[in-house]
Amino acid sequence: MVIYSLNQALNLQEEGKLEEANKILFELIQTDNNNGYLHYLYASNCDSLGKERDAYPYYEKAIYLGLDKNDLQGAYLGLGSTYRTLGMYKDSERVLSEGIKQFSNDNALKVFYAMTLYNLNRFNEATELLLKCIVETSNDSNLNHYKRAIEFYATRLNETW
Repeated sequence: MVIYSLNQALNLQEEGKLEEANKILFELIQTDNNNGYLHYLYASNCDSLGKERDAYPYYEKAIYLGLDKNDLQGAYLGLGSTYRTLGMYKDSERVLSEGIKQFSNDNALKVFYAMTLYNLNRFNEATELLLKCIVETSNDSNLNHYKRAIEFYATRLNETW
């Protein structure tokens, strides 16, 4: 039996050798099944490889087991996005909403949440959220000139005067 190390997996991951990294991570998970970080790394690699169906149970377990703040933030986004790509829109909404509650300043979570709202046919909420993200994060001087108007209309998209 070959014993692998997390450093080997991380090095392979950094080199873009995600399949090889995941073989090691999978073996490490077998020996330390209660390590949320290992589950998160494995899920992220699966996700990057287009293996969303393989990824989501590992994201779920990583969140359940616990992660540090940065990894937890990434796990919420990864799991929510993965659910969305699999058509599991209600699960995506739940996870991304929880992520936004915990990380209210994370605009990436909000944008992925807006995509989920779109998939749930909640177009007004999706557009409002995207408009607010754009206004809050843009450095475009033309856009910023109309910041107040965009903020005003974001919540009134169906109104006419």
